[in-house]
Amino acid sequence: MRRTATGAAVAGLLLLLGTACGSRLPESDFENRATPTPRASAEPIRVGVISSATSPVGASAFTGPRDGAKAWFDRLDARGGIDGRRVEVRTCDDGGSGVGNSACVRRLIDQDKVVALVATTALDYAGASQVSRAGVPDIGGQPIGAAYDTYPHLYGIYGSLAPRHGTPGWDGELYGGTEVYRYFKRVHGARTAAVVSYNQSASAAYARLVTEGLRAEGYRVVSEQVDFALPDFRAAAADLKAQHADLVFDALDTHGNSQLCKAMDDVGAHVTAKVTNVQNWTSGVPEDYKDAPRCRNALWATGSSRNYEDTGDTAVREFRDATKGLSTHSQWQLEGWAAARWFTDAAGSCARTGITRGCVDAFMNRGEPYTAGGLLLPVTYERLAEPPKTRRTCLSVARWRDGRGWVTQGDMNTNCFDVPQIAYRP
Repeated sequence: MRRTATGAAVAGLLLLLGTACGSRLPESDFENRATPTPRASAEPIRVGVISSATSPVGASAFTGPRDGAKAWFDRLDARGGIDGRRVEVRTCDDGGSGVGNSACVRRLIDQDKVVALVATTALDYAGASQVSRAGVPDIGGQPIGAAYDTYPHLYGIYGSLAPRHGTPGWDGELYGGTEVYRYFKRVHGARTAAVVSYNQSASAAYARLVTEGLRAEGYRVVSEQVDFALPDFRAAAADLKAQHADLVFDALDTHGNSQLCKAMDDVGAHVTAKVTNVQNWTSGVPEDYKDAPRCRNALWATGSSRNYEDTGDTAVREFRDATKGLSTHSQWQLEGWAAARWFTDAAGSCARTGITRGCVDAFMNRGEPYTAGGLLLPVTYERLAEPPKTRRTCLSVARWRDGRGWVTQGDMNTNCFDVPQIAYRP
């Protein structure tokens, strides 16, 4: 798992958690391995995309993976689809609530009879158990919570080593590596780090994980917590300046990040890097951070996918060409595109015998690393009985520069470290 390398999306998930409810729909309702769909059939292949498009976090906070996946499928259909069958995308906005998410799951599984879910991005994935019980493969979802380390048939975009038998991780504990902190310590000589969070449970929990990881790497850690409803970012910025922080990590949303950056500029807090997560790795930086030019140019992002600005790479160039009509670009869009490609490869492997849930799931479970043509660091799904104590982990790193955008820092396949795995409870 790359919980800290990616920001685990847990840092951008932030805000609201709901209750889960579910109902079972047997996989047998949709699958007949003895009489698979003929290859010559023109019937479309139906997939579902769930996103918290209208969540309380903001109208566009969770739509990037959806938009990337749709762009892939549009281009795929223009080129003939999968074995001559087009892919029909059914989207569902769950509104950012657990009730809405369960309703989306029921609609897509019961009514639309999708073969798979792709690029799920849900603030509260309350329907995850329903998806798993129905045997519907969920491919390339964003791990905003513990679902992808809990249930079989769910395959998050960053992989998992957990048993996934209905309990998160190992006996309720997940593990994250310290590769991000090792990188800044080794490459930039950082020694003091500030961690800024809200006084909200998910934000505070992620901040604790970051703090433990930093301390494991020998950092002096300055903890700053602000009120979620009425945050005083100026006071936090003044303190991290007084503490001479080299790095600033956060468990904040985009708005909180921009306000923190403005406060840092206002009080003259200059750092080596203001490190953010993959959710905030977007082309909207100039607008989001328009009032904080110094902090803006100290923004760094880390993740597990190739920088969407790397148009010298063939796979990235194809993504950018297909999404040139979008008003903004983001790393989450690229990861949604990669998730859709992952499904396409899985479905393509089933074309001769029938594109069923079971066949697609078997492809996902085949135990081979997946990179989406080099867009992702190798993604693996294993079921280890015991959590690893250490792991060799690589990371993608980019820095924002005005006039240039996100500039890649080193090759993600060689930015690698053998690091300890830190336990935490989701």
